[in-house]
Amino acid sequence: MPRLRPDTQRARREKILDAALTCFSRGGFHATTMQSICREAGISPGSLYVYFNSKEALIEGLCERDRAEFAERFAVLANAPDLLEALSAIGEHYFIDESPERQRFAMEMGVEATRNPRIADIFMKVDKYCSESFEALFQRMKDEKRIAPTIDIPRLAKVLSVLGDGLFWRRAIEPNVDMRAILPVMIQMIGSLLNPVERAPRSQSAKTHEARV
Repeated sequence: MPRLRPDTQRARREKILDAALTCFSRGGFHATTMQSICREAGISPGSLYVYFNSKEALIEGLCERDRAEFAERFAVLANAPDLLEALSAIGEHYFIDESPERQRFAMEMGVEATRNPRIADIFMKVDKYCSESFEALFQRMKDEKRIAPTIDIPRLAKVLSVLGDGLFWRRAIEPNVDMRAILPVMIQMIGSLLNPVERAPRSQSAKTHEARV
């Protein structure tokens, strides 16, 4: 059998992960079989096992894909001049633009993590990565005097995680919920905890100096 090109392999792997996401979201972890994922992806079991040898491996692939996507979006968030505006944009992606299927998958894996140590390890690694990313960002912004949080940084990051979990859950069980009405209120609540520090306007002499330089 000829060896597939790397881009073809990546495309096939993504197709399998998309099929697994659909199946896990639709039927849950236990009801989903490797055969049902094969049918959804339109591939043979032999082709599936080349990339993933178990349902746990598929979960790991999906969670790692989500972590990598979050890392890309977080990099933009971390360098944004307006933190709350950037948080609103990332919230719109996860809670408005994304299909409720993704929320159902996250909730299903969270519940399965309470019963399956292997899934718990996979799931909590991603959760820890996201929490630590926000914690490091908030600490840096506090050190730079860009925010003056009303609570300590670890607790602030945990509160943000809890709020995010709540939004995920609500959209998973109520796909038609009006998140465009809810999200701004959530951002306002987060803003009250972050307490962004307004930068003093630059003086005219400073602007003139910068222009000369």
